[in-house]
Amino acid sequence: MPASRKTTALGSLTGNIGFHLRLAQLAVFKDFDRELGELGVSPAVYSVLEVLQQNPGLTQSKLASAVRLDRSSMVPMLDKLGQRGLVERLASTTDRRHKHLYLTAAGAKLLRQADKCVGKHEKRVCALFTPAEKKTLMDLLARFDG
Repeated sequence: MPASRKTTALGSLTGNIGFHLRLAQLAVFKDFDRELGELGVSPAVYSVLEVLQQNPGLTQSKLASAVRLDRSSMVPMLDKLGQRGLVERLASTTDRRHKHLYLTAAGAKLLRQADKCVGKHEKRVCALFTPAEKKTLMDLLARFDG
């Protein structure tokens, strides 16, 4: 059989959890982008907007910790979100080293639009699972958070 038609052997990757998590992430992110790409909302941006909606005034370091982004990723993202008028940084009144982050009205509006799209996205990607399977999967994945 020509090499182009032969199934590519994956070797030890067939039993490698990291490899399969990566494949799942790629599939989920591809669907997310299809649903929210026109809004300019990536999974990371959505996470930032949602956490700020739930925690107005959060500091940059606490936000980064909550969404599991390092400082080298967080600063440019916040710069871009600020340029889009979605997030504002306000200096702390008690510690000048800290900035508190808030969604703007435009940020809250975009998040409401994104929430509708995320609902469709979640419904589509979770269609593979029964409600019990989804709960089990979420419980198992949560173990990675320690």
